[in-house]
Amino acid sequence: MAQEIHGTVADGFEAVREEFAAVVAKERPGYEGQVCAYVHGRRVVDLWAGPPGADGGSLYGVYSSTQGAAHLVVALLVQDGTLELDRRVTYYWPEFAAEGKGALTLRELLAHRAGVIGTDTGFTLEELADDRAVAERLADQRPFWRPGTAFGHHALVLGALTGEIVRRATGHTLQEVYEERVRAPHGLDFHLGLPAAHEPRFRDAQPMLPTPEQRALPEALPSGPHTLTSIALNRHAAEPVDLESLPNQPVIRARGPASVGGVASARGLARLYAAAISEVDGKAPLLKPDTVAEFGQYHSVGHDLVLRTHRSFGLGFEMTADTWHPFLGAGAFGHSGAGGSQAFADPRSGLAYGYTRRRFAFLPGGAAPENDRLARAVHRAALGRG
Repeated sequence: MAQEIHGTVADGFEAVREEFAAVVAKERPGYEGQVCAYVHGRRVVDLWAGPPGADGGSLYGVYSSTQGAAHLVVALLVQDGTLELDRRVTYYWPEFAAEGKGALTLRELLAHRAGVIGTDTGFTLEELADDRAVAERLADQRPFWRPGTAFGHHALVLGALTGEIVRRATGHTLQEVYEERVRAPHGLDFHLGLPAAHEPRFRDAQPMLPTPEQRALPEALPSGPHTLTSIALNRHAAEPVDLESLPNQPVIRARGPASVGGVASARGLARLYAAAISEVDGKAPLLKPDTVAEFGQYHSVGHDLVLRTHRSFGLGFEMTADTWHPFLGAGAFGHSGAGGSQAFADPRSGLAYGYTRRRFAFLPGGAAPENDRLARAVHRAALGRG
């Protein structure tokens, strides 16, 4: 029996509903997911499907899509002049100079060029949930490549590194700045630290094996305990926590570590990026055009030493057109997450997009393959070509 598609689309976006219905039909029984989009600050797509209990307000762990929210905070602080991209990290955080890291700039850190993707012995679950604990250990860590010379996705730690700089510069945690300046004012269903009152809305993740059609990373990434990939994903720890189970840990949801601990709906993901680039509900865009251009400029492009595939990063964000969707405009920026989630802004078309799903699309993850057909349909409609 086909699953019912719920929600609404604006006139001209009917093709998105058709694509979402095709996605739901193609997936295994039990599919649960959401897609939402804004164009020039107006919500034009709000769709979901799933079993009883799932709806458009259900919340999911969004893994590295969290880094989009975290680095929107950094962009705001750069825009304010509180942070300067070309200052050395040690200007804000002197202890970071240990083990040859003293020359690294904030710009290079945001572009995944620091080389401190983890520690030699890994982190406990309690440490992964605590950005300050992660940062303290990384300050003493010798980098795994010469800082600034190469890049690799700092999957579980980038938000802790930039969060420590935010804390040193403002006296507040990144999560506190996000709540005060971004989430609360804009009514975002995207939490870095899930309040207990919202716990009943959380939908836990479950792993799902890849199918032949799904776009897994080459050879499913190396699994040896001492590879850069294993270190970055904390697989070498004495008691490793499976990536897919991270948001199922209450301590992760409650503290909202800024690399991987976000909990959101597709509505929250899309509205975050809409608020970043567009006027939404009478509120001015969070980012000025110059800031959008700076953070959406290519900084690290080519072979990612951690993911062992081609990747493109701006400043804290993935460059979405090169990494995932080449039909998007130049300067499109956002982030994907290991469970299949994706969110981005395409400033040239005014599009903001968010997608979540309950179960892992494939391991080790990233934007689920269905994002390509959904984002393409939304983009065509946004350009009036639907």
